[in-house]
Amino acid sequence: MTLEKQGAPAEDVLAELAALRAADLPTHGGRTWAYVYDSGLAGLDALAHRAAEAVTGLNGLDPTVFPSLLTMENEVVAAAARLLGGGPGTVGTVTSGGTESILLAVKAARDGRHDVERPQLVAPVTAHAAFAKAAEYFRVELVPVEVDPVTFRPDPADVAAAITDRTVLVVASAPSYAHGVIDPVVEIAAVAAERGVRCHVDACIGGWVLPFWRRLGVPMPGFDLSVPGVTSLSVDLHKYAYAPKGTSVLLHRDAELRRSQYFAFADWPGYSMINATMQSTKSAAPLAAAWAVLRHLGEEGYLALAEQTLAATRTLIAGVEAVEGLRVLGPPQASLVAFGAADDGPDLFVLADELTVRGWYVQPQFALGALPTNLHLTVTAASAPKIEPFLADLRDAVAAAHAHGPVAVDAGIVEWLRTLDPSTLTSEEFGGLLAAGGLAPGDGGGAFALPARMAEINALLAAAPPRLRERLLIEFFGLLYTP
Repeated sequence: MTLEKQGAPAEDVLAELAALRAADLPTHGGRTWAYVYDSGLAGLDALAHRAAEAVTGLNGLDPTVFPSLLTMENEVVAAAARLLGGGPGTVGTVTSGGTESILLAVKAARDGRHDVERPQLVAPVTAHAAFAKAAEYFRVELVPVEVDPVTFRPDPADVAAAITDRTVLVVASAPSYAHGVIDPVVEIAAVAAERGVRCHVDACIGGWVLPFWRRLGVPMPGFDLSVPGVTSLSVDLHKYAYAPKGTSVLLHRDAELRRSQYFAFADWPGYSMINATMQSTKSAAPLAAAWAVLRHLGEEGYLALAEQTLAATRTLIAGVEAVEGLRVLGPPQASLVAFGAADDGPDLFVLADELTVRGWYVQPQFALGALPTNLHLTVTAASAPKIEPFLADLRDAVAAAHAHGPVAVDAGIVEWLRTLDPSTLTSEEFGGLLAAGGLAPGDGGGAFALPARMAEINALLAAAPPRLRERLLIEFFGLLYTP
């Protein structure tokens, strides 16, 4: 793209955008089982878009200039605090997403303990990758805690054993993304409090649905700010609050805990800088859209959506368990369902391809130690009418995957992968791996044409050790994002 001397008419630009969007996965309709959260409610998107449009010129940098944004943020935070066990002193911040909320929680914990050299972060291996990102960004040592290979939960005793005098934060998930199970938050928070360490609950996925499931009678372990020892919690509004991306809320038990989250700087000749988030200039559109959606749906609206999601999740779990060769992992306690293959089951990467052919997108997840390869499904309110059609196609796809047979990576390639050093990977070695995975250069310079079926690519990535897989993904993304 180059800037034309004469700009294009607005209608032509929008038509071009629509043509580009034609290649995207559908964000509505219940066929995309990852990345999107669809309420299925007519008019909700239009409301959010109108609210966003009303504030597109506003800047969230300075709340004294645009007090409407301050009012909306405080109201959104108050709603989240009330839903998630916050008390009178609970404070919070609206962020751009779960990752930013997690980054800020780690920063606040680190900067709240200036007496600690080489600070540590204790987290189960199932904790979201955003904690590893935060550890890398803020130079905090990540101390992983193994989980049970059947329940996918950490033992609180193992968490306690991992805490040292350098620990500034302990993490629990409600639920963990990979398997949809809730960590033993009550016990983990207790061992953290005993050592005087902050405890953050990642409820980015579950925070806006689990409280409503509890109201529907689902037995629910303690996981929110009502649990003694939990000092902060993150919840995404662009997930089960069904607000547009990206909006999340980071809650702290009190203002003292939040203070070290802020960045302030006055030692320069410009305006005195004060930021609550990673951003300075901050779009007002996501906040206004989230505020409008929360105001419109209210408690009864969210309860109805949660009931639909609960019914869909239960039907999906029962249906997958009834398919020969598959097994649901966990079992899940939230609206995330991961299923693996039995010993005589299908190749899951092939199965994912077969589901894609039938119009469904599911998310493959790689094995980690004793934790098995699986396919991941995110259930939303819009999934309810799609469960039975999906299960019918799943049964058909399993039969097709058996007929296709498993994908095998050549033993020589596997041995070659073991010899590669991620830190010194050359462009020639990366090119060889692309060729082995069936990725051929396209006509667009650095662009590559992805094959229609991804099983071979996923099998190759699965054979690579995690550090090498990270480097391969970095190299590949670098090629994708080359104009």
